[in-house]
Amino acid sequence: MYSNILIIGASGQIGSELCQRLRAEKDEGEIVASDIREADDEVMQGGPFEILDATDIDQLEEVVYHYGIDEIYLMAAMLSGTAETFPMRAWNLNMDTLFNVLNLAREKKINKVFWPSSIAVFGPNTPRKNTPQHTIMDPSSVYGISKLTGERWCEYYHHRYNVDVRSIRYPGLISYKTAPGGGTTDFSIELYEHAVKRKPYTSFIEKDTFLPMMYMNDAIEATINIMRADPDQLSVRSSYNLGGISLSPGSIAGSIRAHQGLEVNYKADFRQKIASSWPSSIDDSMAYQDWNWQHRYQLEDITEAMLKGFKDKIKAD
Repeated sequence: MYSNILIIGASGQIGSELCQRLRAEKDEGEIVASDIREADDEVMQGGPFEILDATDIDQLEEVVYHYGIDEIYLMAAMLSGTAETFPMRAWNLNMDTLFNVLNLAREKKINKVFWPSSIAVFGPNTPRKNTPQHTIMDPSSVYGISKLTGERWCEYYHHRYNVDVRSIRYPGLISYKTAPGGGTTDFSIELYEHAVKRKPYTSFIEKDTFLPMMYMNDAIEATINIMRADPDQLSVRSSYNLGGISLSPGSIAGSIRAHQGLEVNYKADFRQKIASSWPSSIDDSMAYQDWNWQHRYQLEDITEAMLKGFKDKIKAD
């Protein structure tokens, strides 16, 4: 049986690529994209698109009713770097949208929810290497606090109201297709873009600060896979650890220099403190055990894809 799917935050870094991927393979049912602002032409012209403020429950419910929505991917959020500048706006956006969607599922107006968490839920007292699924979680950023709170509510709604909500903790995500949205790991994307444009880059994260990273294709695959998994196989209803590979500004720069020149300077800002509180590597064995998750892209694969992607994008512009 097919499902009508609503993607909230479809103009964002993850939402835009998720939308295109689902539309490319969906034979039946509609993929409805939505955002508080207009999206790229590919998202807006590839299927139904709605301007939607997901903090407004009446607007949200109207869209759900109009399209007969069965599943919601809630991808709207204010990310870590921007959230530190606008803490209350970030809290209200990140939490109000989640409650609105969870309550629709509680009332049986939709059947299934995907909500993304993040490695930002971890903090300075979390084991930094091979961080386990269940461990100390003491986030020090506004974004991390909202994500940890969201995890607890997701698990509560599942156990208390039998809401089928699924979640993964994204590491830093790397993609050339959509501009980064103010996250602490944006340096990974900016390094590739500056290299292709032959411009010097000043990293706001120190050279040897390693963080879990993942190419966007892997992240989209994981998102779709967990939503298609047998619910009886999911043992985690807060959020699954999702690992990739551990990268630093220095390691990415080194990989780029194997292909072309790149000048990098380092001047850490407030995001360094956030990065230093996050894990350097993640244990995602429970995702492998429960729904057979494995990442595919290694650093060299990412570098080749990113350099080619930015070069093609610049030519097209």
